[in-house]
Amino acid sequence: MLQTVGKMHGSNQSGVSEFLLLGISESPEQQRILFWMFLSMYLVTVVGNVLIILAISFDPRLHTPMYFFLADLSFTDLFFVTNTIPKMLVSLQSQNKAISHAGCLTQLYFLVSLVALDNLILATMAYDRYVAICRPLHYTTAMSPGLCILLLTLCWALSVLYGLTHTLLMTRVTFCGSRKIHYIFCEMYVLLRLACSNTQVNHTMLIATGSFIFLAPLGFMIMSYVCIVRAILRIPSASSKYKAFSTCASHLAVVSLFYGTLCMVYLQPLQSYSMKDSVATVMYAVVTPMMNPFIYSLRNKDMHGALGRLLLGKAFQRLT
Repeated sequence: MLQTVGKMHGSNQSGVSEFLLLGISESPEQQRILFWMFLSMYLVTVVGNVLIILAISFDPRLHTPMYFFLADLSFTDLFFVTNTIPKMLVSLQSQNKAISHAGCLTQLYFLVSLVALDNLILATMAYDRYVAICRPLHYTTAMSPGLCILLLTLCWALSVLYGLTHTLLMTRVTFCGSRKIHYIFCEMYVLLRLACSNTQVNHTMLIATGSFIFLAPLGFMIMSYVCIVRAILRIPSASSKYKAFSTCASHLAVVSLFYGTLCMVYLQPLQSYSMKDSVATVMYAVVTPMMNPFIYSLRNKDMHGALGRLLLGKAFQRLT
């Protein structure tokens, strides 16, 4: 009897040695369209974020705290899409949708860590804007290079810890039912729905750590912008008000896009997840990292100049 149970347990474990990432559609014709669409979006995302990083790195004019954190945000977005999209492109092209259990957990770890890191960097950028507008005379000392590095190190440490916590908890989960994932990557809530063991600890840790990693920074950003708006309204000159607000507009747009797309997916009961949520997931997994470089460079004259000098060199300098 014990041997039979052992064999059954072993078969359950081996039955989920891999998952199937079914993605958005199982139609061959639609998959060909999706392949070229996601390939294009991936290339745009990579080129856009790499250009942002290079422009900030090589232009001394952009060696400021705001652009330091922007370069880190671009690096995070670049790493984020590289963690998910290449595997999806291979699946669409080869029709081999299998991903190993270990590969799925590895993808999950980077996904969870990088989403948390994105969020924490956005909160740090909000603090930078708060100091720049509300305490301009203290900006140089308040946002020293040492503090910027310390803040970024703290963001990375918290993100790594957050990702490790949930990935290690997921290794304790047993999967013995369906192994089909109707998503473009291994997503936390979808994996928990496939579990046949008790996941109460996972849910409790998601709520506890999620409140700290996501809700606390969001609350901090809201408070920062309340103070920023008050400070801007006290500025007598209309042109100065516009200039102060324009330095925050890009960050506000990115924060709105980031939290808006996350809310589309996660502000609903776990049991209500369905195929339509795979489409919503594309928004924060692909569209948001692709849009960030455009948002930050669209109305930013300093970034325009840096990108022009990077791409055109001396010819651009003569024109300007």
